Amino acid sequence: MFLLTRLTRQNPSRATLLTRHLSSAASKLHSNYTFKPPSSLPPQPQCSNFPPSKPNQKKPKPRYRPPSSLDQAGRKPVRSNDLPFDFRFSYTESSAKVRPIGLREPKYSPFGPGRVDRKWTGVCAPAVDPTVESLEGPEDPKLEEQRKKKREMIQGKPLSSEERKTLVSQFERSKTNKHVNLGRDGLTHNMLNVIHNHWKFAEAVRIKCMGVPTMDMNNICTQLEDKTFGKVIFRHGGTLILYRGRNYNPKKRPVIPVMLWKPHEPVYPRLIKTTIDGLSIKETKEMRKRGLSVPALTKLAKNGYYAFLVPMVRDAFLSCELVRIDCEGLERKDYKKIGCKLRDMVPCILVTFENEQIVVWRGKDYKPPKDGYFLKDRESFDDDDDFCVGKEQQAM
Repeated sequence: MFLLTRLTRQNPSRATLLTRHLSSAASKLHSNYTFKPPSSLPPQPQCSNFPPSKPNQKKPKPRYRPPSSLDQAGRKPVRSNDLPFDFRFSYTESSAKVRPIGLREPKYSPFGPGRVDRKWTGVCAPAVDPTVESLEGPEDPKLEEQRKKKREMIQGKPLSSEERKTLVSQFERSKTNKHVNLGRDGLTHNMLNVIHNHWKFAEAVRIKCMGVPTMDMNNICTQLEDKTFGKVIFRHGGTLILYRGRNYNPKKRPVIPVMLWKPHEPVYPRLIKTTIDGLSIKETKEMRKRGLSVPALTKLAKNGYYAFLVPMVRDAFLSCELVRIDCEGLERKDYKKIGCKLRDMVPCILVTFENEQIVVWRGKDYKPPKDGYFLKDRESFDDDDDFCVGKEQQAM
């Protein structure tokens, strides 16, 4: 532009020729390289205020919405016809025989709203209609028959001795690290899904039991077989091997709804009363002081194996009426559960939980139980004892 103005000042005729030449060259370029849209394309908008729309313009992305497990848009509730038992948070640490005296929260289902076709009663989701009569009475015998038939159908022909030995050797701790931990909450509802996930890739699963539930290993084995329809083929201490069955099909496994949160425990009656039955207030205070001064029978480790505790207390009651168990380092709710199990399994009377100690009294008219005092931490599943002795030597 500056050059053109300079030329017009010096030589106006030359500037006119240069301007004509540039305009003719521009017209040739425009006629040769201009783009004429075909008739198939939509015409351009006549309004010049809006920019022309692009044919391949992407649609705006929807606004991000975080996923929610409570969103049941278009989903139907899970049908629980294949699971003929009451849904509970823990199957080993809760009992249908003990009825709570109150609830700590409203009856919100831990499965989420509309996710299960069962009603939450605050303690469990029963397989039958939650009426007062059905909850107070014993379990429906039809449910027990259904579980028994289904388990027999899945298990099929029992394992032979050689097959059992082969399975047990495959799932030793030295052969595989895959296992399921069973802790202070016992056999929880969500653990059923974990066990079935292991059975998807293997015929059996090793379960390591620790903490309070190990006081009653027979109850753990019973609940595992009852709720998973499997079979315990090996048991040594707190280690179990659960077999899925000959006719188990992973593609037809039961659909188990997942608990989204842990429900609050209901309110149960107090374990220790102000005065012990049959004693006065003064005698109760003296017994509590004397119980705390008695030498400790044993000291419990955190997340240990406690199956030896009941036989030890039974043996100690043959020579003394008060037994103290040192629970230093354990959580209060854990040694309270231990005291509750001792009361029912020994049986005995709870005296105090002070100073992280469990003090129990055998009572005035104590009679030793008829089932003996010896510990049975290993159950024999085979007539051949050499196999079990070899496993004990490997564990040592």
